[in-house]
Amino acid sequence: MNSAKIKGPFKIASRALAILVVMAAAWVLGLRLTGNVHEVDATQVFRSAQLSPARLTELVNAKGIKTIINLRGEHPEDDWYRDEVSAGEKLGLAYENLALSANHEPDNATLKRLVELMRNAKRPLLIHCEAGADRSGLASALYRLAVKGDPPDIAARQLSFRYGHFPWLWSGTGAMDRAFWRVVAAPELIRSND
Repeated sequence: MNSAKIKGPFKIASRALAILVVMAAAWVLGLRLTGNVHEVDATQVFRSAQLSPARLTELVNAKGIKTIINLRGEHPEDDWYRDEVSAGEKLGLAYENLALSANHEPDNATLKRLVELMRNAKRPLLIHCEAGADRSGLASALYRLAVKGDPPDIAARQLSFRYGHFPWLWSGTGAMDRAFWRVVAAPELIRSND
């Protein structure tokens, strides 16, 4: 077989793959630049990346946010954390911290605590992590499943590339998908004590 016949299709496939990679990177960059803000439950629950105090204030004023759930955990040594807490205090927001890792499945107690926070929070509610993709995706999927009552296949859409969630190849963020499906298989993990 002629090597020119092989090179032609390989060259086309390589270029197509490069274009797809560039488009995906541009999408993720766009999400980061805009704060990755999305509605999870009509006017009641929102998700985002880490927002600047100005962007947070703008969102709170536009959507009437009453509570923030920070999935990055407490970090009083970091400017982002101090700035967010200060902005939240000025805006009169309730503020909850729950440390999750995007690369490790949370234990059952942490999953239950997350669902309880979302069930009991004053709404409208903002859930955020650093990028608004993985930890926020898990929280949003659990909200849709456990609080809103969506079927698993609908709730799982919160863990998608649409929001920047990329659990493939070298990424460890598939841990968020595994945690979600673990809850689907054993819903007693997050049942309310009421």
